[in-house]
Amino acid sequence: MAGFQVVTLTKVAEERIHDIISGASEPADGIRVGVKNGGCAGMEYTVDLVTEPNPADDMVESNGAKVYVAPEAVLFLLGTELDYEVSKLRSGFVFNNPNQSSACGCGESVTLVAAELPKEMQKH
Repeated sequence: MAGFQVVTLTKVAEERIHDIISGASEPADGIRVGVKNGGCAGMEYTVDLVTEPNPADDMVESNGAKVYVAPEAVLFLLGTELDYEVSKLRSGFVFNNPNQSSACGCGESVTLVAAELPKEMQKH
């Protein structure tokens, strides 16, 4: 199972995580991503600053940028590429998620289906 990552990061996402950590008002280790019920499509992505890692989280590190994945979100985020986008109207993390089956018109909430766990991760 070595080398398996729940999510991957783009270079821009890595840079933004480094910026967030260096600009935090308190010592921080990375960001934590997850999902919660909400919005008109059923679920919303969450992004929070990690000041104290939770040992239950999956941790992905890419070029020093750390992303912690909440355990209840792993099957919904499996295979997701985390990006960061800046436009004239909005800036924020973008989840390119193969488990997302639809999104609401404003893009704030999504419909997610749990991924099939790869064989190397299944318990025997």
